[in-house]
Amino acid sequence: MGSRSTRPQSGRYGSAQRSSGSEAGGSAYSDRSRRAAPRHALLTSTPMTVVGHSCHLHYRRDSVRMLHRNDSRWSIETEDRFAISRLVNQQQDSSPSTPIQRALRALTIPLERLHIMKGHMMQAMRRGLSRHTHSRATLKMLPTYICATPDGTEKGDFLVVELCQSQVRTLLVTLLGDGNLNPQMMYKTFDMPEDIMRGEGEALFDFIAQCVSQFLANANSSLEYLPLGFVFPFSCRQTQLNKAELISWSKGFSCRDVVGKDVVQLLQSAINKQELSNVEVVALMNDTVGTMMTCSTEGRPCEVALIADKGSNCCFMVEAHLVETADETSGRMCINTEWGRFGDDGILTDILTPYDECVDEESSSPGEKRFEKMVGSLYLGEITRHVLIALAAEKALFTGSSVAVLKEKGVLKTHQVLEIINIEEGMAMTKRALEALGLQPNERDCSRVQQICRAVVSRAATLYATGLSAVLSFMCRTRDMDQLLVNVGVDGELYQGHTRFEEILLSVTKLLAPECVPTLLPSTDGSGRGAAMVTAVAVRLEAQRHEVAKVLAPLRLTHDDLVQVQALMRQEMELGLGRETHANASVRMLPTYVCHTPDGTELGEFLALDLGGTNFRVLVVQVTEQGIRMASEIYVIPTAVMQGTGEELFDHIIDCIMNFQQKQDLMTHTLPLGFTFSFPCQQVGLDKALLLTWTKGFSASGCVGQDVVQLLREAAERKHHVGLKVVALVNDTVGTMMSCGYEDPKCEIGLIVGTGTNACYMEEMRNVGTVEGDEGRMCINMEWGAFGDNGCLDHIFTSFDKVVDDQTINPGKQRFEKLISGMYLGEIVRHILLAMADKELLFHGNPSPKLYTKDIFKTKFLSTIELNGLAPRQIRQILQDLELDASFEDSVLMREVCHTVSMRAAQLCAAGLAAVVEKMRENRGLDKLSITVGVDGTLYKLHPNFSHCLQRTLRDLAPNCTVSFMPSEDGSGKGAALVAAVACRISGLGQ
Repeated sequence: MGSRSTRPQSGRYGSAQRSSGSEAGGSAYSDRSRRAAPRHALLTSTPMTVVGHSCHLHYRRDSVRMLHRNDSRWSIETEDRFAISRLVNQQQDSSPSTPIQRALRALTIPLERLHIMKGHMMQAMRRGLSRHTHSRATLKMLPTYICATPDGTEKGDFLVVELCQSQVRTLLVTLLGDGNLNPQMMYKTFDMPEDIMRGEGEALFDFIAQCVSQFLANANSSLEYLPLGFVFPFSCRQTQLNKAELISWSKGFSCRDVVGKDVVQLLQSAINKQELSNVEVVALMNDTVGTMMTCSTEGRPCEVALIADKGSNCCFMVEAHLVETADETSGRMCINTEWGRFGDDGILTDILTPYDECVDEESSSPGEKRFEKMVGSLYLGEITRHVLIALAAEKALFTGSSVAVLKEKGVLKTHQVLEIINIEEGMAMTKRALEALGLQPNERDCSRVQQICRAVVSRAATLYATGLSAVLSFMCRTRDMDQLLVNVGVDGELYQGHTRFEEILLSVTKLLAPECVPTLLPSTDGSGRGAAMVTAVAVRLEAQRHEVAKVLAPLRLTHDDLVQVQALMRQEMELGLGRETHANASVRMLPTYVCHTPDGTELGEFLALDLGGTNFRVLVVQVTEQGIRMASEIYVIPTAVMQGTGEELFDHIIDCIMNFQQKQDLMTHTLPLGFTFSFPCQQVGLDKALLLTWTKGFSASGCVGQDVVQLLREAAERKHHVGLKVVALVNDTVGTMMSCGYEDPKCEIGLIVGTGTNACYMEEMRNVGTVEGDEGRMCINMEWGAFGDNGCLDHIFTSFDKVVDDQTINPGKQRFEKLISGMYLGEIVRHILLAMADKELLFHGNPSPKLYTKDIFKTKFLSTIELNGLAPRQIRQILQDLELDASFEDSVLMREVCHTVSMRAAQLCAAGLAAVVEKMRENRGLDKLSITVGVDGTLYKLHPNFSHCLQRTLRDLAPNCTVSFMPSEDGSGKGAALVAAVACRISGLGQ
């Protein structure tokens, strides 16, 4: 493969090598292109031997594809049948010592460098999306506020106005809801006077509106409503789909008094002047977005668009929460990358050739749009021209003939370059093309020009593939996918005119992004038909949003609604505290006989017993000056004991306590014990509580109506355990308050928001009518879950809440809890989803049979679905478990439903808490109250938005109260021990 020949290269591809050698007498181009090259080269034009490497060449037909890499070895398969002699001649002519080889090598980018470039582009995307780095990013990543692609159901008539180079193009597109397969289109193009392009802005938009008016008159359109999509190919700062401020003019436009103004509003005002009252501008976009949208057909979404034309750009659907420069946080949004400016920060310097530098210097914007100037068809002819000038200067081309024509800027167009490389007839056609420029080429000149043209265009295609690979890998990673299958809409002169563009694009993309499988879809009239698609989707989504809003409206509470709930809670609290009204209050306001919170002076060793289910826990808690230390053990209550006699149950509990004390070497100690007993009780003292009823599977006889503390003491006597001293019985809400109160003396409220919900707080004794005494304070167990059982909340109960309530084991009871707590939120969401499916707003009107199963939609699903960015893997798993055939838009709508339900719960919880803190502030005669809430429960702790909404709403409803929240750790166990500790401190029985 190293033989030499003087015959000219006439193969289909030029060399792809870079040479680090030099040659005397070279031109300025060759001097500037002498640079060391990385060892592994990506062959973007002709498959050739790479210096110092082994390449295996296999000749078949059609495309170039990389088969495998083994260290520095590459196998390349080229699908053209060349004679072996032709291959040898080709290699000789492309020897590293020739100017041709140096030029071709300069136009070839090593694979390693493409990987690096891909990484830089992905970093630039992240910077462009970030609120903090957007202004400095080369990829501006502009939000388009297009958040969905066509689903094929779009129907109706849509008007499009496209502002072209020197024309206004109007279209009327009719979609039939058939997958957008057979859109009917009427269009007309209007030439624009040059003075309009550089005159007053008002005159420009008046002209556009006049074109619209004339077009509709000729179309005999009498539609009552005609939504319009506006294709405006200039740099804009878009803040809504129908709101965009012009940043700067280009393409020869310089209309006055438009920059900084909303061009949508300017067009709408001009249309209104034409008395076209039925026309409304609903969407603005550029041609890249139009390409993406027009390629979405038959329910097959296209999520990427690539423009390979005079300019270069790409847009794609990105997770909306990543777009920090926009307010959208759910679903996806189309981002206009504006990647033509990639490299303006110098990141591409090492792959820029002297030819690129000359093109840049001669452009109207030196130093700008460096990437576009390497790939845009506006510049490829110019790059080729400068290569030919350099080779002619080195006597490698057109020897003995004048090349003065090549020094004229713009003499060689990209379409001519494409004709040269795509000619099938061979050298004769190439020669005629060069002669048409005024050159006098020989056969070798034609062959070498073909090589150069292929190298320039192949490099462009390779760079396009690198940019596309960056976009696809970015999508795959941000969606947390192992493999991305995606449709890519493509349009532009280079794509349409270069027969191997698609082949190179796919081959290189496969190398750089093997985890992504793109399918290229050629665009048909992307900017026009695509604009109609954008408009149609916007209209469809607006109609859907209107219907969704109607369904969810009853669950969306206003500020006045919450103020009313706050007032009702305050009213019920007063009734619950009153001696005469207590029996009829829905909020029971039960005294706990806990009259003090920890003050930090508590010291000693205490036992705690936490009984609330089939498992119970025994703890020893050491309260020292350095803090709290705990040890605990969990014990099981056998079913036979749960359902046996009371004596058997409490004997078993004492046996477990004694077992624990023996293990902890505490049998000789007499320790105060705090007892957390999570069953309904009527508490008549700190250490006395009458069991009202068993729950949670317990049915031990002889206990209901009895003092459970006394039952425990009697069991200790039977077991001769004389060292047990029960000093306090509490529920989990009080335990939470006391546990946090040890860390923060200002903690005087306990809140539980988990499977159930409840609150307690320190009330002034003078207000507690159900207990004797006016001095000091007492913790009140509100039992607020029953708030509304008397009908006072009926006005906020929705049809979904009523269905859920009716299907519970206690209909009409614990109604406030059924609006807030985790036990019920999933069921509320399930019934809403079914209602929306019935209205064909979800799942194409076909929910899975599984969704009709009670309690199948778990409340934990809300936390997963509402995670910022939709956590794709978890979402897909939830949908799979529910056997739902859900589109991405369905997932977004499910998120909205979950968010609405959970936010209502948080707001109602805040309204109840606002009533508490405002009452405490008024009780104490304070203008401002600063207080801490100890809080526990899975909904508060694990839901991504609940706590934030609760706190925000509370600030709004109780502006005179500064409320801090302290999550409780082990409140029911440690809190019970601290109640005992405080009781001992108050009674003087401390350590």
